[in-house]
This record gives sequence, structure tokens and C-alpha cells, in this order.
Amino acid sequence: MTLVPFPEHKRRPPRALDWLVLPLAPRANNRIRFAAPVGSPMPVDRAVAWIGELTARRRRIHGIDIRGPGDALAEPHHLFQAVENLRGKWPDLAIRITTIGLGSAALAARLAEAGVDEVILQVDAVHGEIMEQLYAWIRPGRRTIPLAEVTGQLASEQKNGAEALVRAGLGVRIMTTVYPGINDNHLGEIAASMARAGAASISVLPFTATPAAMAAEKACPPSCDTRTLDRARAHAAAHLPLEAAPSTTGAECGAVPRPLRDEGLPRPTAARPHVAVASSNGMDIDLHLGEADRLLIYGPREDGLACLLEARPVPPVPPGVSRWQNLAGTCLHDCFAVLVANAGEAPKKALRELGIRVMICSDNIEGTVDVLFGGGKKKRNKETKE
Repeated sequence: MTLVPFPEHKRRPPRALDWLVLPLAPRANNRIRFAAPVGSPMPVDRAVAWIGELTARRRRIHGIDIRGPGDALAEPHHLFQAVENLRGKWPDLAIRITTIGLGSAALAARLAEAGVDEVILQVDAVHGEIMEQLYAWIRPGRRTIPLAEVTGQLASEQKNGAEALVRAGLGVRIMTTVYPGINDNHLGEIAASMARAGAASISVLPFTATPAAMAAEKACPPSCDTRTLDRARAHAAAHLPLEAAPSTTGAECGAVPRPLRDEGLPRPTAARPHVAVASSNGMDIDLHLGEADRLLIYGPREDGLACLLEARPVPPVPPGVSRWQNLAGTCLHDCFAVLVANAGEAPKKALRELGIRVMICSDNIEGTVDVLFGGGKKKRNKETKE
């Protein structure tokens, strides 16, 4: 993920943030077969600078969520250094991490001492044969171990890790993705096992089969539909309290969101897997298309959730070239849509003819982008329109 410095725009009062995601984990220790490529980690010093800028603008932040692009515990030294830097500057901020749990039992006491408050465990199966269908590889150390040998280790470390983390005084919550035909009938067992280990709650997310995933993996399952998701959530709720997926920029809530069902929305394709956003602050869609001097590019990361990949400057228009053709060929060549606060009819028509939808909306980036990638919240501040 790229950290983007944003100029001040006095458009609206500062909005409080509950959790701010920092993608600080530099190395992955696993890969789901149907996952998209991940972005780059954010340097810790740039993360510190970003939080400083937000607090200087009086943005109230409750906590820091260290999540992605790798696994938070794959490089423990890097994690503890990051937590020390963050805790030293903002001692009152809550800190949580997201991990599949390899090494969590051995590190539980150190995590508590360092000031980590909560751990989100990504648990998509508790049986080895199901894990073998989900994971392309799992790497507890520096070398890849055959799946048939390592799945039992992962299941054991997730259970023992949850127990150790709870004993150390950390909150533990479970996050599970439903893959139809693979683990959709397994949610009850996952929740029951993690409940016995002391987890406090579970979030159940739907898998979205992107064109890239289907092209890369012949056995890619279909996207999780509402009926399958509701059934999986009901099985999980019999053992653990069900709650919404951990939010990337907003407050968490107890209600479980349902996917937005709108056949008119554009969707990613193999040729155009990304979406562009016009934003003055990196959080809100608040710029007119003609005002934006850079566009934020979002796409799916390894766990299927969309994240910021880069910021692309809007280049000068060469003589004799249409402004919108130039934008489409430079900034939007791999984007299926661009999210803006407003735009004229000319760019909307020109870009649509080139395969790019201009979407007019007023909301936070995280929720709106998530909707376009098949998840997200149903209610928005203002209806998205063309």
C-alpha cells in the first residue's frame, strides 16, 4: 500500500475514525489459492507521519489495526518495533493485529507486554483436508512445508494461540471467509473450536470470485451468495457472537452487514481489475473529477479485501489529445470505474465509451470500494449514481 500525502481541503468538519488500518506486515506466511496479489507494506516512519498528520487535523482515532499486506506475526521483530514506535508516540491508542496465528502462542506474552490489545485470528478451517483445498502454501518459517504436513500444525497453533492470547489478557476475535463448496458447511465447527479456545466473537465474510482468481485457479469456487452466507453465519452464531467484519476506517458495529444487491453496479474484470478514487484526504470521496491532481488506485489484496495499491498523478494533456482519452490511457488503463464527488457529462460519456464508469458518490472510500468488489455496507450517505 502506498501512503499518500494529502493537502488540506476545508470541505467538511473532521470525521472521527474508530480504527485506522496500517499495512505494516512485510512478509506473508501463507497464500489462499484464490487470492489476488498483495500490495507493498507501508514503512513504519511513514505510518507514524500519517497518524501525526491526522491528529494534527484533529481527526480522533480510537485504535490502530496492523493488517496486511503480509501476516503480522511472520516477522515478529518488525512487528514489535512498529508497536513500540506507535505506543511510544500515542500511548492511549488501542492496537490490534490480524494474523493466521502461526507463532501466536509463543509470542502471546510478548504481545501483551508490548501493548497489543487485541488479535484478529483468520481461521478458515480447522480440518486439514479443508485447509488443503484453501491454501496454496503455508510457511511457518522460511521454507515451504508440504500442505499435508503443515495443515495440522496450523490448526494446532490457531487453537493453542487463541488460548495463550486470552491467558495473556488479549482480546481474541475470529474472522472467517466463506468459500462455497469448500468450507461453507464448516462454520459451526470453526466457531465451536474457537469458542472453546476463548475467542470473544466471529466475523463471517463472503468470498468473491474475481476474474483474476478464476483465471489463476481452475478449482476456484463461485462467489458466496446471500443464502449460503446467511446459513454459514447462522451455524457460527450458534457458538460465538456474530459481528461485522473489522472496519478499515470506521466504527465497528454489532449488526452484520449484507452485501449490496445492485446489478447496475460495475464490476472488476480481468482486463480492468481496479477502481480509481478522487480524494483530498485518502478517506473520503470528495473531489470533482476535474479537481483531482492524483487518483488513488484500489484493488483486491490476498484475503480478497480491496486496499490502496498506489496513487497515480494526473499528467498534463499533450497537444491534440482529448483530456479524457489521456486520463483513460494513463491513470485509468486498468480501472473499471472511477469514484468522484462530481463530474460533467462530457467526461462521463467519454470515459464510458472507453470502458470506464464514472460513479458520483459522497461517502468514505472504504465502504464504497468494498461494495464494488462484492461486499461492503448497504447504506451510504448519498446514493451512488452515474
